[in-house]
Amino acid sequence: MKKKVVVFSQIDLEILEKLQEKYQVSIINPKNGDVNAQILKEVKDANGLIGAGRLLNESNLSSATQLKVISSVSVGYDNYDLNYLNQQKILLCNTPHVLTESTADLAFTLLMSAARKVPSLDVWVKNGEWKRTVGVGQFGLDVHGKTLGIIGLGHIGAAIARRGFYGFNMNILYHNRKPKLEVAQSLNAEYCELNDLLKRADFIVVAVDLNAESKALISEKEFNLMQKHAVIINISRGSVIDEIALIEALKNKRIFAAGLDVYETEPLQSSELFHLDNVVTLPHIGSATTSTRKKMAELAYQNLVDVLEGKQPQYIVNKEISAIE
Repeated sequence: MKKKVVVFSQIDLEILEKLQEKYQVSIINPKNGDVNAQILKEVKDANGLIGAGRLLNESNLSSATQLKVISSVSVGYDNYDLNYLNQQKILLCNTPHVLTESTADLAFTLLMSAARKVPSLDVWVKNGEWKRTVGVGQFGLDVHGKTLGIIGLGHIGAAIARRGFYGFNMNILYHNRKPKLEVAQSLNAEYCELNDLLKRADFIVVAVDLNAESKALISEKEFNLMQKHAVIINISRGSVIDEIALIEALKNKRIFAAGLDVYETEPLQSSELFHLDNVVTLPHIGSATTSTRKKMAELAYQNLVDVLEGKQPQYIVNKEISAIE
């Protein structure tokens, strides 16, 4: 009898076809009503789950008795209740590294768009307001030769730093749980405490995981340390920045601008951010390129198959649980 896999979000069609050839597949469809009720029903006899973007915890997994693995088509895993998964000995797999360069590209897209007021000037032109030579109201900031502060020098943070150092001759500061000397040396990057970085950097990119330590890492106190021309970019998780404090800093011109791909609530349907012309708002598209999403889906598929076939997958979040029994 084929093992059962539940697909709990949209995934690549070729990957879905491969799953259907190999397993009994059930697809969660929001058009069919309450998603959590569907999940609770379908996981009763499921061996594996694959997808992204859903909150999975005891409330919708409590009926699962045979579940071995959740394979997330993502790097972040803050929407999964790790404590519950560990209690139930359910393996959680993710897809790191394959999206590093695409996400770093987007960070610089946000940085440059915010610095040069690209979205607001695009609207300004399209609204027919370009009637004479631009004035100071349309002036932006230089990026080349400035100081770039990276909060979180992981794979993505390092890729962003490389773009700044080699592409724009920027001075690199970084804050991390501990210094990363091998990475920093090639970029002439200086390790510093968070407050020092915030005071000195012209551009600040947040690239940390969301955890108890990083939640609301940047709030009113931190914004007050920044320079008035500072630009902050968030490509990590929305809750790393206190959104109310960010809005106040932008409204009061405490900082120059922000570029955001993530938010405390997603999808973001209504926000004061929408009424500010010094913020760039994107819909969580850090990895959203055709080739990167394809690679992520392929890796998630392989993680899932490995576990269901009794092999150790390449990427495990809760490594205290073995895939091999």
